[in-house]
Amino acid sequence: MNVSSQLKKEYIGIKQSESGFYPEGVLFNSYGNKRTLSSLCGINEAYADGRTLEGRVTLCDSEHNLHVDLGCMKGIIPRNEGALGIDDGTVRDIALISRVNKPVCFKIIGFDRDENSQQRAILSRKAVQAECMERLVNSLKSGDVIGARVTHLESFGVFADIGAGISALMPIDSISVSRIPHPSVRFTTGQDIRAVVKGIDEQNRVTLSHKELLGTWEQNVEEFMPGQTVPGIVRSVEKYGIFVELSPNLAGLAEYSEGIEPGNAASVYIKSIIPERMKIKLIIVDSFSDPSQVMPIKYYTDCDHIDRFVYSPECCEKVIESIF
Repeated sequence: MNVSSQLKKEYIGIKQSESGFYPEGVLFNSYGNKRTLSSLCGINEAYADGRTLEGRVTLCDSEHNLHVDLGCMKGIIPRNEGALGIDDGTVRDIALISRVNKPVCFKIIGFDRDENSQQRAILSRKAVQAECMERLVNSLKSGDVIGARVTHLESFGVFADIGAGISALMPIDSISVSRIPHPSVRFTTGQDIRAVVKGIDEQNRVTLSHKELLGTWEQNVEEFMPGQTVPGIVRSVEKYGIFVELSPNLAGLAEYSEGIEPGNAASVYIKSIIPERMKIKLIIVDSFSDPSQVMPIKYYTDCDHIDRFVYSPECCEKVIESIF
């Protein structure tokens, strides 16, 4: 089984599978990638074919060249081949430094000999990114559902690799309907997720959304019934009440009680569910500190494009929707 057919079965991103460009690290442990890098014959074939491979960066030297372990030989990515935008300064050198001890994608563009006269492969990450921009990113439209790998978390949102190390931003208010204090309560670095293309600017920078994949209010509330006592996570404590998250796209309101803090795990009794007002009334039975508790993510659709998402029930006067 070749790399492409193997990953089509394993990876969650439909658009990436169709284009053949994946977030960095997806190819790294694949059978095809390992087999190619295990012999000089495989490396020469990849060079002749222009094949995309992945290896781990072992060093970023003082000139910001990336040294890559290819298994049977060494490789080097010259600084100007390290990423799109390095040459014109739109991408800073930290984008190269931060790849140390991580997988990078590349094409083999030639060979030379190192200071010890050992044969070495010359690699280009920029060439893979250029192809990814042309064949994947430039083909994306608002509403397309793609796969992504979380690369780092900031207070304002999530950065995710959508292919070949090309980064996209998901603002914190697009992560879920249920409001969260920080993306780290929903995602972890290295996590593979699905996302919706929210927009693409003139510089081909992609903005993502996530909440449209987590189900409508009605889909989420089907998991619950009045009279049940269920787990939840306290997300907000206000004077008029306490918001408790029951799932990433669903929260209910309990009466205010002292001593309860945002982030607490909670056991809540479901007093009533009111679709017309999109309300769930709760009673907090118990709350306690449990930093390890994370709401599992459940995707309610496997489609590859969304034009319109309506979160609110038809019977509710208030309409919450996303239009792409």
